Order: sequence, then structure tokens, then C-alpha cells
Amino acid sequence: MTEHTPYKIQQDPARTPAAWLAADPRQLNGEAADVRWLDPRRLEEVPALPEAVRAALPQGGVTGVNTRHPRWERALEFVVPKPGKKRVHLLAVGDVGGTLLTALKLLGGDVISGLGICDLNENTIARWTAEMGQIAWPWDYGALPEVEAVPPERLFDCDVFIFAATKAVPPVGSGVRDVRMAQLETNRPLAESFARQAREADFRGLFAVLSDPVDPLCRVVWRASNLGPDGEMDHLGLLPEQVQGFGLGVMNARAAYFAKRDPRFASFLTEGRSFGPHGRGLVIANSVERYDDALSQELTQLTLEANLRIRDLGFKPYVAPAVSSGAMQLLLTLRGRWHCSSAPLGGVWFGCKNRFTPWGLELETLELPDALFARLRETERALHEIS
Repeated sequence: MTEHTPYKIQQDPARTPAAWLAADPRQLNGEAADVRWLDPRRLEEVPALPEAVRAALPQGGVTGVNTRHPRWERALEFVVPKPGKKRVHLLAVGDVGGTLLTALKLLGGDVISGLGICDLNENTIARWTAEMGQIAWPWDYGALPEVEAVPPERLFDCDVFIFAATKAVPPVGSGVRDVRMAQLETNRPLAESFARQAREADFRGLFAVLSDPVDPLCRVVWRASNLGPDGEMDHLGLLPEQVQGFGLGVMNARAAYFAKRDPRFASFLTEGRSFGPHGRGLVIANSVERYDDALSQELTQLTLEANLRIRDLGFKPYVAPAVSSGAMQLLLTLRGRWHCSSAPLGGVWFGCKNRFTPWGLELETLELPDALFARLRETERALHEIS
């Protein structure tokens, strides 16, 4: 691994990652992280930095370290795109989990050593291990990762844990418009339970959240894992950057779907971006350099309602989310590539373009138009209001 230059600051460990790759010197000024990190021009003045730090910044080798976090030294060792293939465990093989599992097996042979699955239904496990075991290239039978059952007590003996469990999904035709938020209270206890298990196992890998609502559940997972026996926050559980939400990828893909079909939105395909949660609060920008607020708001609404169009046809919209948000973004993550996911930003998990590097989590930084940045601020406030 290339040597990095750590720069120590002190910040509230509930509002700033324990360690991160500084894409801009202003991300080292000691202010708590928030959406201004996506456009550092909006932060305070550039801090006075040691010469070694200033020299290392252009090479992308400066790691910001929050020494108020009790596990900041461990954070320096948390590297996702490290050499070798990764062990991936998946909790719950329902509609989303089964589709995700299939895509990971077919596409992940270069970075996944094996896939472990766990589900309450033993027949479900038997079915999927058999089905996946019968998928192979002829005469190259070891090319794809093997799938095996994993007992609950071994769930966190892995490099990546995928939480795709859900208590209940409103049925098609139920009339529930915001299906994702309707799942928060039912999925919260489940997420908290496995977050505590991750703490007890001293889990050091990536905790990936795919269950809805993705972004609030990331916060639920992080918080539950960091509560001590007395119910107080001790920050001895999952690092903020150990938790990522995988819901933005399908929203980005849905925006591209509409952009391919309407020339008014075509700029999104080369200049656009997606931000925010997998659901209400989503921000689609038709272009960063040539931002058109009206067009962007229209494209955002089309993207938000795309899942409803599948429900109108009488089907649950789980295939595209499982592949575009789940498998594709997870594989990009393991390869150290830029991807769409929700990362910790000021105490909430905020969807943006990011990547894991040998020096920590890096968020893409852009010069954002005022109208677009105002939408990000509005989404940030809304996410903070969700308990």
C-alpha cells in the first residue's frame, strides 16, 4: 500500500468519519462534516497546514484522522479495496437477496472468494445453495464463487456483510405511496439486532445496507452498534465509514433510463449526478456545469415514481434495485472504483459518488450551482429530521 500522510484533527465522532481521504484541504479545517464537503468552496478558509501535508494533498495521499474517535487508529487500518478476494455474507434471500446473489455470483468472480447466505427459512437456503451450485461455465467449474449456507453465529466471519432482510413489504395494490418509509419502523428492530451482533463480533469489514429505507437504516445500524451496555454512546462499535447504504445506484440508473428516452434530459448521461436518499429527498441534477433546475426537478420526479410504474403493472420493483444498487455498486466498491452509495456525512448517510481508497473513504467534490446546493441542504435537513 502506498504510504499516506495522516493529519489529525478533533471533531465530534458522531458527525465526522473516523478517517477519510482529504480531497480538498478545507476538509481538514476541523469543522464537522456536512454536505459542504461535496463542494469545499463553501467551507471556511483553507487551514494552515504543515508543509508535508500540503505537498501530499495533490497526490491524494492525505488521510484526515479524527482523534476524538476512540478507534481512530483502527480506522487507519480499514481498507476495503485491499489485495485478495473477499468473503461476502448475505442476510435474507428474498426477492432482492436472490436477485442480488445471482448477480454477485455471475459478476464477482474477480473480487469475491465465496458467498455465504443466511435466512430463517431452511428450505430457502437449501433452494439457493442448490440453484447457485448448478450455475457454472462448462469446463471451468471454479471460475465463479461458491455459495454456501452460513449459520447465524458465523454471519460476521466475512469481509462484507450485506443486510437485505426485511420484516414486511406493503403488497402491490395496498395504496401505500411511500413504501420505503413505511418499512422504517418494521425494519428498525431487525437492523438494530444485527448491528449489535456486529459489535459483539468485533466486525471489521463493510456493513452494507440494502433494506429500505436504506439511508435512515444506515444511521440506525451505526447508532445501535455504538451503544454500550449502559445504553450510552461509546463509539466502540462500527466506524461511520464501515456502514454504507446501497440504494442510490438504481436511482442513478433510472435517471439514465429516462435521459436515453427524452432528449431534453440527454445531458444527464454525460454531465449529470444523483445525490441523496433512495426515495423522497432524492436530488437528480441534469448537469452540474449547465444545471437547469426545472429540468432536474422533472427528471427527479420521474425517477422517484419509476418504481410505482412497475407496481402499476402488478409487480414488485426489486430486480433493478438488486442489480443496479446492490450488485453493481458493491462490486465497484470492492474494486476501489467510484460508485453510488450513501456515506456518512454530518451524522446522516447521504447518497453521493464516492470510493474507498488505500487512504480512506473519498467523496467526489464538485463546484455546485447555488440552486443545486440548496436542494442538497434541504435533503440534508430532512434526513436529520428522521429519527
